[in-house]
Amino acid sequence: MKEQVGVTLDDVRRVAELANLELTVEEEPKMQRDLNAILGHIDQLNELDTAGVPAMAQVGEMLDGTLLSRGETLRTDEIRPSLDRSEVMSSAPETDGRFFKVPKVIER
Repeated sequence: MKEQVGVTLDDVRRVAELANLELTVEEEPKMQRDLNAILGHIDQLNELDTAGVPAMAQVGEMLDGTLLSRGETLRTDEIRPSLDRSEVMSSAPETDGRFFKVPKVIER
């Protein structure tokens, strides 16, 4: 395995801040170990030779309209009209005419 720079406690604190998580001083080293372990696993996967492995297909491409396990098929992806904005906004409790207004729930 090649030398890698690990996740520092400052990195853990920054990621926690971005994710709006409050980690205790005891949780920070555990999170650091966990993140470094994840990066170690990814580093191992990066060592695999995938030159002869074809790119993954999307599930829809693989099924191509065939029946699924319970007999249903995937619907055709086609353009359809959207809901009428004014009709939707008229049933909202509070709106500015274009967007829904909701109370602020996250404070920093």
